[in-house]
Amino acid sequence: MSAERIISDFRDISMTFQINPVNNDLIALKNENAIARALRNLVLTNLGERPFQNDLGSRVSRLLFDNIDEFVASSLESEIKSVIQRFEPRVKLIKVSSVPNYDNNSIDIKIIYEIIGIDALPQQLSFALQPVR
Repeated sequence: MSAERIISDFRDISMTFQINPVNNDLIALKNENAIARALRNLVLTNLGERPFQNDLGSRVSRLLFDNIDEFVASSLESEIKSVIQRFEPRVKLIKVSSVPNYDNNSIDIKIIYEIIGIDALPQQLSFALQPVR
């Protein structure tokens, strides 16, 4: 059983790199928004994409080049679960679901998780994965 950390706050910078007009610093994401952005970035990062962290990332983009069906959706769920459990210790994963959207040639992903260390309700992150050719 893992010990839960008690943290008052999670922060990250916004990937838009916009400047806060009050303090001329980069805009920060806090708590739920920071974790959601980190999860999405982790899922969409290709293996070997980050310098000096060759094992960080997932095979999600490779799976999207296959024909979209239930098998690919199931493989995506497994890959997303694996990458989150290996590389994001701030969350406790509850459920990952994927639903093929044949009309849009995409797969709708829903990740439900709890944030460890802050008092918040379970969070939901939803997005569509679509092959880019």
